[in-house]
Amino acid sequence: MTLLARSAVLTNYLEVARHLQLDGDQLLREAGLNPAIVSDNKQHIPAHTAVELLEHTAQLSRCETLGLRMAELRHLADFGEVSLLLSHQHTLRDALNVIVQYRHLLNDCVAIFIEETNKTVIIRQELITETGTQNRQSIELVIGIVHRFCAALLGAHWHPLYVCFTHEAPADLSVHRRVFGCKVEFGCEFNGIACPAANLDAANPLGNEALARHAERYLESLRGKNEHSLSFEVRKAIYLLLPMGKATPEQIAQSQGLNVRTLQRRLEADGSSFSELLNGVRRDLVVRYLRNPGYSLGRISDMLGYSMPSSFTRWFNAQFGKSPAVWRAEQQRP
Repeated sequence: MTLLARSAVLTNYLEVARHLQLDGDQLLREAGLNPAIVSDNKQHIPAHTAVELLEHTAQLSRCETLGLRMAELRHLADFGEVSLLLSHQHTLRDALNVIVQYRHLLNDCVAIFIEETNKTVIIRQELITETGTQNRQSIELVIGIVHRFCAALLGAHWHPLYVCFTHEAPADLSVHRRVFGCKVEFGCEFNGIACPAANLDAANPLGNEALARHAERYLESLRGKNEHSLSFEVRKAIYLLLPMGKATPEQIAQSQGLNVRTLQRRLEADGSSFSELLNGVRRDLVVRYLRNPGYSLGRISDMLGYSMPSSFTRWFNAQFGKSPAVWRAEQQRP
């Protein structure tokens, strides 16, 4: 299975690379991509290729904000076929639901979960690829894009409270402050944006029910393309719900509109199981968490769904052949 991302993002990549005095076309070729793909924004590219390209370029240029600089260049029209439907939704809540519904036409490796607590909403996001979680630049890109999308839809009515990243802070926060205009926190338990709940239900000045219906009919004709298996959808849901303590079979089944028995049966048909997917996500996330010195082992144990640190240590030993403390110490050696 190959996870896909829209090639339109490469246009922004080339512009930022040019600003950083890099040969973007050559970097694309080295990544196995033909620069000609940039001119066709309906094309998709393997997500892991895009992730590795951004990480490599950030290291090469020593630019810790490459992904965020790319997000600054994004516009509502860059959502391709879904742009018209998004722009005419009645509220931001409706528009975010459209992004979830038509994710196969946008970027199927991005997972979004909307969590409401009292008067605050958290738009959680994760980028799920086949090659692990070394995706700092891509995470900042997708969160920056969602932020710009919300601002484009609501204008002055968009008031984010804070933005969270699981990775560590860069040396210079000026770009983050410029892009988000609110508090930005690092070393958090999730990646996402928090805003007042009222933002989600603020009316979109351009909302038009008739035009939205017209766009939806067109998009329905495109359904079925680039859709992934249930196993992949469950994996994305586990990524989002595990740090919240909600990655249970019941919660995951509910997120997919299924009951637990149907979920288990369909996963078996995919050649997978809930426990295998949960274990795979834990393996990915524990590497991310252990590489962040701000996370204590107790906190990591909680985020991975273990009520007892000793249970977490036993699991880690079984998976990696050593204790988490030893693994972390080895990674920190020069």
